[in-house]
Amino acid sequence: MASTYEVAPSDRAAFARDGAVCIRGLLAPDQLAVLAAGIERNLREPGPNAKVTSKPDDPGSFFNDFCNWQWIAEYRELIFDSAAAQVAAQLMGASTVRLYHDHLLVKEPGTRQRTPWHQDQPYYNIEGRMNASMWLPLDPVPRESTLEFIAGSHRGPWCMPRAFLDNEARWFPEGSLAPLPDIEANRSDYPILGWALEPGDAVFFHMLTLHGAPGVGDERRRRVLSVRFMGEDVRHAPRRWKTSPPFPGLVDELPPGAAMNHPLFPIVWPVTHRSA
Repeated sequence: MASTYEVAPSDRAAFARDGAVCIRGLLAPDQLAVLAAGIERNLREPGPNAKVTSKPDDPGSFFNDFCNWQWIAEYRELIFDSAAAQVAAQLMGASTVRLYHDHLLVKEPGTRQRTPWHQDQPYYNIEGRMNASMWLPLDPVPRESTLEFIAGSHRGPWCMPRAFLDNEARWFPEGSLAPLPDIEANRSDYPILGWALEPGDAVFFHMLTLHGAPGVGDERRRRVLSVRFMGEDVRHAPRRWKTSPPFPGLVDELPPGAAMNHPLFPIVWPVTHRSA
């Protein structure tokens, strides 16, 4: 039986206002143990989208992998049986929630590579306001190492997506989207949000919310599973470029502007409607 969670009205209001909110105690210890086993399996057996996004001289390592829920049972258990999708539904104001994809992010101890400030939406092949990403750490995350957000940035504009390692403009012609401001050099100019997190806590944020994260300390590992959710207004928006993550061949099966009614994106809430 799926877990349930009632989101406080103040948290729903914060998500609408700021584009990001912290949900405390979403997962119980037994659920975290299952998820930890799935993450270790993912690290041992990376999927085809896996990559390391830290430089060779970094004393740590920043590992990323996408779209593994179909073969990692522990991920499916989190996605289908925890309260995560229900929380996303309440925050989005959605009556139906579909999975978009899962994303594993692991920074090993000593990783200096920061996650640059960016929006997720420009990297994706979808459009729609009903969306929410969950960022769920398996390890304690102090405030100085946590994911940070620019409050209200989910209202736009879209900012130019760039490659994380070389800052090269990607996917859109240079100048076609708003330039990303230098937030790190002018932190006091921005309403930056961030929370120290314990295992079981999660942050939910809109796909247009500007966010970024620093590296981690020498003694601290940071394992995170992020799950992206879509509400009923989200539509397929094929791009002329390879999206991150890619969904090869999807344009042949799902027309532009179509609802995301496809086996890759199953309904995860309500729990009685799990088929595509």
